[in-house]
Amino acid sequence: MNTNILVVDDETEIADLVKVYLTNEGFNVTVIHSGKEALESITVNQYDLAILDIMLPDVNGFTICKKIRENHQFPVIMLTAKVEDMDKITGLTLGADDYITKPFNPLEMVARVKAQLRRYKRYNSHNSTDEISTDNIKEFDFAGLTINKDTRKCTLYGKQIPLTPIEFSILWYLCENKGKVVSSENLFEAVWGEKYIDNNNTVMAHIGRLREKMNEPSRNPKFIKTVWGVGYTIE
Repeated sequence: MNTNILVVDDETEIADLVKVYLTNEGFNVTVIHSGKEALESITVNQYDLAILDIMLPDVNGFTICKKIRENHQFPVIMLTAKVEDMDKITGLTLGADDYITKPFNPLEMVARVKAQLRRYKRYNSHNSTDEISTDNIKEFDFAGLTINKDTRKCTLYGKQIPLTPIEFSILWYLCENKGKVVSSENLFEAVWGEKYIDNNNTVMAHIGRLREKMNEPSRNPKFIKTVWGVGYTIE
């Protein structure tokens, strides 16, 4: 089955470069140069991954990402010239899975796309060959929270919570280590499979989004608790 990728960027040269490299890898690539057209496209077409520029002439990438997350769980990679931490946190909080800053190495971009697609396909296949843990536990159920590795479903008090592959992996890893404090470094390297870099706000942003989906107050959460200066634990 062909993999369909949406690229939204108003800079023609960059969009064309991304398309060439991804097409050479066998992906079907649709390039759109405006946010409005992108919003229309995601309502009528099926995509497996989206690469969104933040700074667009009409509707920005944050808005498109938020709209995608209303109905879709496929990976979203933000592509932008901005390097401010706040922009990165905003994108991740809205549901983005990764963040690439211009100028970028096209080969690194391809590698990140492939990594996100592998994670997404494992998430949907219900038959992962590269799980975070080697334990035989298939489900955790405590205090109203249920998460199942085979069905890839998570429910809270009987109501299903729509999680992205990244969010599911974070929650599953914390559940596997229930009662233990997991550092941001360990959590990042376990879920993303990459070396943790100091001042990386990726984990914090995703934890914040998980809490939001679980209707958890950030100051006094019931499930995912912050151990300041150390990491996170689930109780």
